[in-house]
Amino acid sequence: MASSTPRLKLPCALSVGVQYFGASSIGNCNRYFNKSFSGPIYSRSARIIIADQGNTKPYGFLWSVTPVPEPASPIVRRKRLAAELRRLRERSDVTGEFIAARMHWSTSKLSRIENAHTTPRPAEIKKLLLLYGVDGPEADELAALAQEANRKGWWKAYSDALPGFHAAFIGLEAEATSSSHWAPEVVSGLLQTEDYAREVIRTTSSSVPPGEIERMVEVRMVRQQILKRDPPFELAVVLDESVLLRRVGDNTVMRLQLKRLLEISEMTNLSLRILPLDAYHPVLAGAFVLLQFGQAHDIGYHDIAYIEHFTDSVYIEAERDTFQYKIGFARLCESSLDTHQSREKIVQAQTKWD
Repeated sequence: MASSTPRLKLPCALSVGVQYFGASSIGNCNRYFNKSFSGPIYSRSARIIIADQGNTKPYGFLWSVTPVPEPASPIVRRKRLAAELRRLRERSDVTGEFIAARMHWSTSKLSRIENAHTTPRPAEIKKLLLLYGVDGPEADELAALAQEANRKGWWKAYSDALPGFHAAFIGLEAEATSSSHWAPEVVSGLLQTEDYAREVIRTTSSSVPPGEIERMVEVRMVRQQILKRDPPFELAVVLDESVLLRRVGDNTVMRLQLKRLLEISEMTNLSLRILPLDAYHPVLAGAFVLLQFGQAHDIGYHDIAYIEHFTDSVYIEAERDTFQYKIGFARLCESSLDTHQSREKIVQAQTKWD
């Protein structure tokens, strides 16, 4: 985004009416922005109406906004619900054919529900839980989970510009409580500046029209707001030293990206380490992300390892396999510089781009 992007600080006494991604709502500014509202704003898909409390006359209009995404993803909620419904059926020691017959469904519909391809309606959830002998608070929690599974994530507004596999990853990331990134080639997306992100996306999506590239950049900028989320999102990143030296864009782009790394490394919920070129490399593999999840409505979810290729991606969910990624990342951290030494290494690398 151009440097002329307006910056606006809103007093907390202002109320904010938001027409955002097709949904309208009204509320205190702190619901949509992290504490005070200041700094660059990105999404052109939002129309923000700002007015003094008790006064319907607009204070002004903004045509872009960076929301702080809430820690809930319909993708993961649907997966949690599916896994729990399957577990309850197996605990009840009944077959899928029996449940499908009692629900007047085809067995394929039950299979789609238990594999998170679709979500049952509230009345169907209620009937299923009765068949499984579930009531009281447990039934209420599952009903709430089903309701959340039917919501649309913020990234849906960018479906025209996002590959399906990338949208699915954003949905998983939105619900994760922590994430570990091994980045041997480029800076992790959650740490990229806008200009650096634009160069990376332009290089990897050379056949994509400029307008779509800008939309993809917007998505990356909104994604980064997860680092300001409450409860905190814990992020651990190991960058190969070559990333600091590899040109992406011109010198200014690189200089500002390294400055960004120094700034963001001060965040208490972020650990940034550099693996030196002359250090022992315990993982001779490409980039990967390991997502870890807490509980939602007393229902947990397993770790997921994510590997992105040029035109698609791979999700690894088997516990034995994701545990290997967890061990691999721990070894990368052991071979890397500590956070203070990593900052010094970034400062040294800045001289290359002066």
